[in-house]
Amino acid sequence: MFFLFKWIDDLIGKGFEWYTILELMYYASAANVSMALPLSVLLSSIMTFGTLGENYELVAIKSAGISLQKAMRPLFVVILMLTVASFFFSNYMLPKANLKFGSLLYDIRNKKLSFLIKPGVFNNAIPGYAIRVDSKEEDGTLHNIMIYDHRENNGIPKIILAKEGKMSKTSDGKFLQLNLKNGIQYEEQSSKNGMYNPRQVFTRNRFKETWPRFDMSSFDPNTTDPNAFGNSTPMLNLKGIVKKRDSLTKQLDTLQIKTIANLTSNFKQFNTTKGYTKVKAAPREINDVILKSIPNGSRKLALDNATNVVANIMQHVPNWGPRQTDLKGEIIFATVEYQRKFTLAASCILLFFIGAPLGAIIRKGGMGLPVVVAICFFLVYHIITTVAEKSAREGNLNPIFGMWIAVIVLSPLAAFLTYKATVDSALFDVNYYKQLIVKVFKKKGK
Repeated sequence: MFFLFKWIDDLIGKGFEWYTILELMYYASAANVSMALPLSVLLSSIMTFGTLGENYELVAIKSAGISLQKAMRPLFVVILMLTVASFFFSNYMLPKANLKFGSLLYDIRNKKLSFLIKPGVFNNAIPGYAIRVDSKEEDGTLHNIMIYDHRENNGIPKIILAKEGKMSKTSDGKFLQLNLKNGIQYEEQSSKNGMYNPRQVFTRNRFKETWPRFDMSSFDPNTTDPNAFGNSTPMLNLKGIVKKRDSLTKQLDTLQIKTIANLTSNFKQFNTTKGYTKVKAAPREINDVILKSIPNGSRKLALDNATNVVANIMQHVPNWGPRQTDLKGEIIFATVEYQRKFTLAASCILLFFIGAPLGAIIRKGGMGLPVVVAICFFLVYHIITTVAEKSAREGNLNPIFGMWIAVIVLSPLAAFLTYKATVDSALFDVNYYKQLIVKVFKKKGK
C-alpha cells in the first residue's frame, strides 16, 4: 500500500503494460522484507504458543518433564536458520532488487515522456508550463498546440500557439524539445510593480518554425533519490559499503586538510622581506575597541588586511561547508546501511523471544488477540527503530548505537517475558487481576 500511494500517479493511466507494473512492485516488495519478516516472526510465534496454551498442550508438555525452554529449542533452530537466510538476503538479494527497481523506474520515467501530453487536456507536469494539444498521432506529431509559459514576467504568461509540432528528446536527455510550425507567440510586458497597466507593451511574433526546450530535471530520478543506481549505498553489499565508506572518509580528510591549510595561511605573520614566518607573538588581552590598540599610522593598513582576510575566507567557506556536510551525511548513511544488514537478522531472534513467551502467557491462538498483541509490540519496535535511525542520519546519535538501540531496549523485555512464561506467570490473565482486585476490596471491608 505504501508503494501504491507513492507511485500510483506515475504508473496508473500512463499506458504501461500490467506486467511492467507488477515487475516494479515485485522489486519494491523486497525492501519491505525488513518490516514484514520481523512482524511475521513475532505474530507466528505468538499464535503457535498461544494455540498450544489454549489447548492445554503446554501443560501436557510440562507435565512430561519438558520445560518451556526445551519446547522452544526446535523452533529456535528454525529461527536461527531464518536469521542466517535473512542476513544473506539483505547482503546479496536486497541490493540487486534495489538496483533492478531503480533502473526499471528510470526506464518507466523516460517512457512516460511519450504519454506526457494528452489530447484535449492541459498538462502541468513540466514546472512553469501548461501545455494543451487537440490531437496527437502515434509518431508523436501534435496538432493545434497551446503553450503557457509562467516562468517569468511577474506571473503574466507568454503564450505560444502552433498548428503543428513534434515532440523529441535532446541527445543528452536533459531537455524535451518541441519542433513547432506555423504559429504565433504572444508576450505582454508587466509593469515594474507587477500590477496590470493597460499601456504596457504587448508583442506578437509569427513564426514558421521554432524549437522551444523544456527542462527534464523534474523527471530525473536524482531529484527524488540522490542515491541512484550502481554506486548507491542501498544497492551495495557489505564489501561495497566498506569500500565506499573508506573512499568517502579519505575525501573528507583531504577536504579538511586543505581547509585548515588555507585558513591558517591567513593568520600567519607576514614579513615584507622574508614572507610568511613562523614567529609566535605573545597573546594580548584587548578589553576595549581593537582599533585603539593599533598605532594611528597603521590602522588603515590593518583594516585593509583584515578585510582581505575575511573576504578570502568567505570566498571559500560557502564551498567547503556544504561539501563537508554532504560527505559526513554520506558516511553516516553508509554506516547505517552497513548495520542494517545485521539488525534485520537480530530482530528475528529478538521478536521470537518476545512472541513465544507472550503466546505461552496469554494462551490464546488464532487471529484475534495474538494479532493485536503482535501489532502493539511490533509498533513499539518499529517506532524505536525509525526514530533512532532518523536521529542517527541527522547526526544527533551514533549510527551504530542508533541502529541497535531497539534490540538493546527490548532485550530485557524478552528476558523478562521468557522468565514469566517459565514460571507460569498470569501476567496477561484478566481473571487473575479480577480475583486480585476482589481480594483487595475484601481486606478493606474487614
